Amino acid sequence: MFQVLYVLIKAIEPFLVPICFISAWAIVLMIVGNFLAAIRSSHRRAKIMHQIPCANCAYFTNDHRLKCPIHPMTASSEAAIGCGDYESTRPAFLDQLG
Repeated sequence: MFQVLYVLIKAIEPFLVPICFISAWAIVLMIVGNFLAAIRSSHRRAKIMHQIPCANCAYFTNDHRLKCPIHPMTASSEAAIGCGDYESTRPAFLDQLG
């Protein structure tokens, strides 16, 4: 029994170093790939969140109980993008810039 196991180990021994080398690099590449995917996902989410105009609206109260008296259910959410009742508190020239 042990002789068969010994022969089997000796037979695969030349292949262990390349297998471990490839496995280690595969794990490193998967970690880097997941890290890059997380960064890409965060960037996409941040672009969407920066389109929400509520923080610069004249009706925004910045109170956690009632953020907006006109649209209390959609204030500070993605549904507020393109709000028809938005009135800017910023100077007009800043609104024209972006």
